[in-house]
Amino acid sequence: MPYFIEVRDRPGCEQIRIDFQEQHLAYLDSNINRLLAAGGLLDDEGAVAQGGLFILDVDNRADAQRFIAEDPFSRAGLFEIVQIRRWRKGYLANQRLI
Repeated sequence: MPYFIEVRDRPGCEQIRIDFQEQHLAYLDSNINRLLAAGGLLDDEGAVAQGGLFILDVDNRADAQRFIAEDPFSRAGLFEIVQIRRWRKGYLANQRLI
């Protein structure tokens, strides 16, 4: 069942994002089979990352919580807000699915 995870960075923690970026990307690569989509949330100019979004295919909420807790950004204390919700695919790549 897909879960939608939205994270928001703590203010003033840009250096954590820089320092742990490669570890974060390696973590995502190691979980690529579970990721339906993932990407950064940016400011309006597209210049500054302020958080992230993950759509993850896991069996239950505990797996989604474990996934985000084990992310190097999370372990480094980057995230101020973490929201996890079940998600139902309704449209995909110009196709209506429901």
